[in-house]
Amino acid sequence: MTRYISWNVNGLRAAEKKGFSDSMLQLNADCICIQETKLQEGQIDLLLPGYESYWSYAEKKGYSGTAVFTRREPISVRCSLGIPEHDTEGRVVTLEFEDHYLVCVYTPNAQDGLRRLDYRMAWEDAFRGYLCELDAKKPVIACGDMNVAHEEIDLKNPKTNIGNAGFSYEERGKFTELLNAGFTDSFRWLYPDRENAYSWWSYRAAARERNVGWRIDYFVVSDRLRSRIKDAYILPEIMGSDHCPVGLDLTE
Repeated sequence: MTRYISWNVNGLRAAEKKGFSDSMLQLNADCICIQETKLQEGQIDLLLPGYESYWSYAEKKGYSGTAVFTRREPISVRCSLGIPEHDTEGRVVTLEFEDHYLVCVYTPNAQDGLRRLDYRMAWEDAFRGYLCELDAKKPVIACGDMNVAHEEIDLKNPKTNIGNAGFSYEERGKFTELLNAGFTDSFRWLYPDRENAYSWWSYRAAARERNVGWRIDYFVVSDRLRSRIKDAYILPEIMGSDHCPVGLDLTE
């Protein structure tokens, strides 16, 4: 079995002070993908024993950023889509392994009033195209904070959030396009009817304590990997961020 973990840490330095390393080592994952590191090279001295790490940094300080820790040595590593307008915010790390690609992604937020929606739509098309290019070579595991609750079951209050960032028809439609391009939402594949399963909660109004949340963190895999999905899960008991980790276990 191979275990993958993904977590938007909302600032790695802050998360480390809240037990990031201890939590991750206890999970005993083969690969750990993190988003929103919010740091530049050299700003943290973090070593997870047994793991090599690969980082993508935003040009803007204290913003965005992704990283992958892996016990398995990759064949190659790529930290961009190869499209200049999408490659300044440190949003992608891709590791190539013998039998698959692992893509860690932090999808741009459409922001209040959907003021960044046009950019988000361009990103979605570019990212989907990138995954399809990889998928033509070997299967893909894409994970991270994708900043969208796909269906009403994926957030606590869908009716009052229609049209808001993360639950606009446009963003949800792009996620549907991704699935239709040959990919599977691993959690919903296993648990199509599971309610109250969320990975992000606002810091306001005791949302986490009341489980008023959204499921916006995913493991999306090539359809042909479906038969290898042993489990896909959410770990709300792990604290340290406004997101919690999500995981995927694949059979060999």
